[in-house]
Amino acid sequence: MRATATPTRNTPDVIAETLIAEIRGGVFAPATPLPTERELCERFAASRPTVREALAQLQMRGYAEAGAGKRPRAALPSITSILKGTGDHIREILGDTESGAHLEQMRQFIETGAVREAAKRADNAQLSKLQSALEDNFAAIGTACFATTDIAFHRALVAVVGNPVILALHDMFVSTMIAHRPPTDDARRYDQIAYEEHRELYQAILNGEVLAATDVMDRHLTRSYRARLQVPKITTAAGDQPES
Repeated sequence: MRATATPTRNTPDVIAETLIAEIRGGVFAPATPLPTERELCERFAASRPTVREALAQLQMRGYAEAGAGKRPRAALPSITSILKGTGDHIREILGDTESGAHLEQMRQFIETGAVREAAKRADNAQLSKLQSALEDNFAAIGTACFATTDIAFHRALVAVVGNPVILALHDMFVSTMIAHRPPTDDARRYDQIAYEEHRELYQAILNGEVLAATDVMDRHLTRSYRARLQVPKITTAAGDQPES
């Protein structure tokens, strides 16, 4: 019979699993620096690319954090760290345009569900936070701060659900998406429309009108996304060059 080959000890998977076991076992406490690449190369008799791939696995799985120019530090996985790594990979795989469309669809599911729950059971403290966020949104109309207050209003709404996974998804994807949207040709007019829709949402939640709140949110998100889509180029006559 043929002998089964024994896996070598210097593969990225083996190095990563060994370090993860040591982090979970307390050998490396959270926030403490991990060994240098040189030390890991010597310990596992591995090349630098192999060690770097192992460290990348640790980061993706939430067991390491790395800052610019600093050694990776041990960490324990959290919802935020895992979703952040996953989100970066999703954006790389899908590309900017397709990624944006998928994220908009995800946002629609999250926020229409959130506004439905908010209309059903938002308590006085949560309503107060929504009102405060709405007032800040009104004060920021026509200024560079409007996007920030827009994010804060929607985050306060999603927070009513009380689900940390949903809130982490919102923070990782939706907030980033809103912050990086291209500018409109008439920012003040766009801000005023968005604010009025936010006001309608708040009023429906305050009144406990589930269907109305859901309908307003659906219209708000659809209009917001489509308002920023580029108009297709046109030709004035056969053979003419498209307008820029």
